[in-house]
Amino acid sequence: MNLYYIPPKGFYIGDFEIRFYGIIMALSMLAGILLACKLAKKRGLKSDDIIMLALIVIPLAVVGARLYYCIFYTHDYTFLELINLKEGGLAIYGGVIGGIIGVIIFCLIKKDFKLIGLLCDVCAPCLLLGQAIGRWGNFFNQEAYGNIITNENLQFFPFAVFIEDENAWFQAAFFYESLWNLVGVFLLIIAFNKSKITGTTTACYLIWYGIGRAIIEGLRSDSLYIGSTGIRVSQLLSIILVLVGIILIVFNIIRRRKMNGQKV
Repeated sequence: MNLYYIPPKGFYIGDFEIRFYGIIMALSMLAGILLACKLAKKRGLKSDDIIMLALIVIPLAVVGARLYYCIFYTHDYTFLELINLKEGGLAIYGGVIGGIIGVIIFCLIKKDFKLIGLLCDVCAPCLLLGQAIGRWGNFFNQEAYGNIITNENLQFFPFAVFIEDENAWFQAAFFYESLWNLVGVFLLIIAFNKSKITGTTTACYLIWYGIGRAIIEGLRSDSLYIGSTGIRVSQLLSIILVLVGIILIVFNIIRRRKMNGQKV
């Protein structure tokens, strides 16, 4: 039997339980905010604007993540179950949708809708950084894993992870996505620094994350499905986002050529 490590889910201070999942989520948000403050300065935005944006976006992202999960999870939730985050059940795509709503609300407050594209470009690398860090919360919760690994030669981390409840090794899908996202952060920062066309960095996020999630979601054993269709909702949404990203890239290429006076 290969050696394995079962991570603790948390610890207690008195009667108060602190989960490592929550700590990692908080760290992922903090890292995203710090990176956003740095990138915002390159686009003439103030750190105060980013802090105000975060205060609006983060609560809406949590609400969106919870609602998305509950809508597609096959369970009839009571109101108390719906708001009980301690029992788990958050989906990143719902968080992204909630975050976009938060960006729109921020722009309404500022009375400047031109900021939407700019803020999305600033937030895209930061969101991916948060996702890369946040996936390690799945490690401590022992979730977001892939297919079972029966070959003992492949029963090692980071290729596989031992799941205590299943008493077996599974593909470490959470790690695959974390690594994919981390590489994407550097690529998006490069795109952000080099691109002069608003929306390019956002498009790169949609394409990069969409491709990775579509592939990795196909490995997961805990996917959310659209009713009884057998269609993984996050995989379908990922493919749609990739297409939207490609369309946005093409649109920006055409717009850039027009700005340069070239024939399209």
